[in-house]
Amino acid sequence: MAKKRVFISFDVDHDEETKTMLAGQAKLEDSPFDFTDASVKEPLTGDWKEKVRRQMGNIDLVIVLCGEYTHTASGVAAEVTIAQEKEVPYFLLAAYPDKSCRKPTTAKSEDKIYKWTWDNLKALIGGAR
Repeated sequence: MAKKRVFISFDVDHDEETKTMLAGQAKLEDSPFDFTDASVKEPLTGDWKEKVRRQMGNIDLVIVLCGEYTHTASGVAAEVTIAQEKEVPYFLLAAYPDKSCRKPTTAKSEDKIYKWTWDNLKALIGGAR
């Protein structure tokens, strides 16, 4: 089975380490996904939202890492909106097991934040959500 191409949306000011850990999991032998692209700290030149739209045209799935301050991250909110507009599937993943994790402001009320375990991540990427 082909690996899913994944865009990782995350709060670049607070959750960089967790994004690195998630991207690292893509390198595992039994990983069901390839890390394709992610949020960036430095703004993209020009219309960055249009560039994200183009990037999302080449992916299968968006994983939104949710941390303590995700609800204040305007870039994550915009990326979730773009995923919704482009009808790219996405899911919310708790970036930390021991901290409160908040949804982006543009997440739907029915969007659930899932616990991040390797088995759970593989199931979520496989469509179990």
